Amino acid sequence: MPALVLLGAQWGDEGKGKATDLLGGSVDYVVRYQGGNNAGHTVVVGDQKYALHLLPSGILSPGCTPVIGNGVVVDPAVLLSELSGLNERGVDTSKLLISGNAHLITPYHQTIDKVTERFLGKRKIGTTGRGIGPAYADKINRVGIRVQDLFDESILRQKVEAALHDKNQVLVKIFNRRAISTDQVVEEYLGYAEQIKDYVADTTLVLNTALDEGKVVLLEGGQGTLLDVDHGTYPFVTSSNPTAGGACTGSGIGPTKINRVIGILKAYTTRVGAGPFPTELFDADGEALRRIGGERGVTTGRDRRCGWFDAVIARYATRVNGLTDFFLTKLDVLTGWEQIPVCVAYEIDGKRVEELPFSQTDFHHAKPVYETLPGWSEDISKAKTFSDLPKNAQAYVKALEEMSGAPISAIGVGPGRTETIEVNSFL
Repeated sequence: MPALVLLGAQWGDEGKGKATDLLGGSVDYVVRYQGGNNAGHTVVVGDQKYALHLLPSGILSPGCTPVIGNGVVVDPAVLLSELSGLNERGVDTSKLLISGNAHLITPYHQTIDKVTERFLGKRKIGTTGRGIGPAYADKINRVGIRVQDLFDESILRQKVEAALHDKNQVLVKIFNRRAISTDQVVEEYLGYAEQIKDYVADTTLVLNTALDEGKVVLLEGGQGTLLDVDHGTYPFVTSSNPTAGGACTGSGIGPTKINRVIGILKAYTTRVGAGPFPTELFDADGEALRRIGGERGVTTGRDRRCGWFDAVIARYATRVNGLTDFFLTKLDVLTGWEQIPVCVAYEIDGKRVEELPFSQTDFHHAKPVYETLPGWSEDISKAKTFSDLPKNAQAYVKALEEMSGAPISAIGVGPGRTETIEVNSFL
C-alpha cells in the first residue's frame, strides 16, 4: 500500500492537525517527518480541544501508531510533558514510536537560539526560541546528539563535551553568558533514557515493513511549504524541509512508495514571524480574519498575521511538492463578507508576475494583484456535501481550485472533527 504525504501549502498553521486527525481512523501509521516543538496542531474531538506541538496528530486516533521520524528534532522534556498531559486526559500514548536516529534538542541549543535572536535585533528571524535551528545546525555539522546516544553514557558525554567546547566560548566571550556545564547536561539527559526507552525503535524498518504488508502510512509535515529551508521565503524559514521531499528523508521511506501528496490550504492566508507577506492586511478586514479565525499560534501564542488568499503561493506549493490534492480549511471564517479579494498575481516593478519570484528582493517588493469574488452570508458549518454550500461559496472554492492547480478534495467548514465536506476520498 503506498504512503500519503500531508503538508502545509502556505506558511504553516493551515489546519494540518484536523486533516491528519480526519484521516487517522483510516491509516495505520501517522509519521512526523521534520521540525520539532516549534510546530503546533490544534485538534478538536467532540467538545475536547487538544494542542499538540511535537507529537503526531495520529496519537488521538485509536488503532493508529504515531511515529516521530528520524528527521524530527526532539526536546525530551517537551515530549514527556505532552505525553503526560495526554495520559491525564485518558489518551492512550503507549503505541508511540520514536526513531533512534532523531536528533535531540539540548539546553545549550535553546540558549544559543534565544541570545542569537536578541543579538540580531531588527534583523531577527522570528524563531520560537526553542532551539530548533541550533539543533539542526549541529546535525549538519555532525556534532549533534541522537536519541540512541541516551543509552550509551560514554558516547553521550563525548558528544556533549565536543559540542560545548566551542559553544561555551561563544556564550561567554561574545554573548557574555555563563558557560553550560557538561556534567549538568549529561546528568539531565541520562535521566530521560529510562523514561523513553520503550518508545525508541528502528522506525525506518517498521514503516517499510508496514507498507510491504499493505498498511497505510500517513507522513505529516510541520510548518508549511513557504517555511521550507530550501524552497521557502529564506531566511525567514524553519531549519528543515516541510515539503514533500523532506517526507522521504525524514522518514526513510523512498519516493516510489508515495502516491498521494495532499496540501493543506487555508481559505485565506496567515503567517507567524518575520518575513515578506504580499497579501497581509493591516485594516479592519485583517483584524476580523484574526478574530473570527482564532488566529493565534498554538506553539508561540503570538497573533498570526492575516491576509487574503494568495493563489501564486498555492501554485508554487503545487509545483514544488507535486501535490495531487488540496484540503481547504476554514472556509467558514469568510462567511459574512460581501466581496472577497483573491491574489491572482503580483506586480513587481510595474510588471505582472504570475509565478512566485525566485529572487528574495523581488518577493519583498511584490504587490498583490486582486480579483474580487462575491461572498456569502449563510452559515455553512452544517454543510455535509458540496451542494449544501451557498452558490457563491461553491464558486469561491472552484475558483481557488482552478487557480491553485490541483483538485480540492476536502473542505473544512468548522473547527470540529465532523465539520468537513469530503469531495473526493484521499484513500
